[in-house]
Amino acid sequence: MVDEVEEKVGPAVLLAALRLQLDWGVDEALIEAPLDRRVSAAARPAAIPAVSAARTAPASNMGAAVAAPPVATAPVPLIRPVPPAQARAEALAAAATSLDSLRAAMAGFDGSLLRETATQLVFADGVAASGLMFIGEAPGADEDRQGKPFVGASGQLLDRMLATIGLNRGENFYITNILPFRPPGNRTPTDAEIALFLPFIRRHIALVRPRLLVLLGGTSAKALLSAREGITRLRGRYHQVTIENISSIATLATLHPAYLLRNPAAKREAWQDLLTLQRKIADG
Repeated sequence: MVDEVEEKVGPAVLLAALRLQLDWGVDEALIEAPLDRRVSAAARPAAIPAVSAARTAPASNMGAAVAAPPVATAPVPLIRPVPPAQARAEALAAAATSLDSLRAAMAGFDGSLLRETATQLVFADGVAASGLMFIGEAPGADEDRQGKPFVGASGQLLDRMLATIGLNRGENFYITNILPFRPPGNRTPTDAEIALFLPFIRRHIALVRPRLLVLLGGTSAKALLSAREGITRLRGRYHQVTIENISSIATLATLHPAYLLRNPAAKREAWQDLLTLQRKIADG
């Protein structure tokens, strides 16, 4: 009879004890004495299972084991700590009170390897007080050399497109990127890199306080709209972006000019987006 009760209750008690140890953070088990690795595995004495102690215990102690209920433990909430680099980025961004201090904070931020592989920081270009802000993805090779966003082939195309609706970066718009450093080989930024620099771009927007935002390409659109859809679904219509204590900013998503260089047929959709932007500017 004792053997039958032991077989039913013993494993449950042991499982509860194991679960408690896991909740406490135990992630490995140690034996009572070190193994002599000079002796072959066949010559070592067999390990004694922990259950054997319960089977050799007196019957009088078994009654106490049966009476004791399994240990109940409350589920431990899963806490995801903020990585140190992310915390530093958020602190530096929040402390910036001007565009110059934000630029200095970003230049001194050492939490990303992109800073080590890029030639220099690419901050922004244009007129910050214009009320119209464009945000792209990341600098390319030309931008990395000159230290300004959108100065390569895609930037030149963008300037020509915007000129058709009366926009000039020297007079009436401001432009920057989600990432301030060029990814090696002009590769697409990773999700981790975007998340790391997101506090800086959000603070950048807060300091500029634009009336209109235009997001160039899927990377910037997904990052600032927290969207899962691709740019072809997000483009052509206005969304709302809320930054800090600023009221919602009307935000238009459109195709990146680098995409248009690879897919000239998509210029038709980009032109429709420009007309949508022009109407919004005209309406004030």
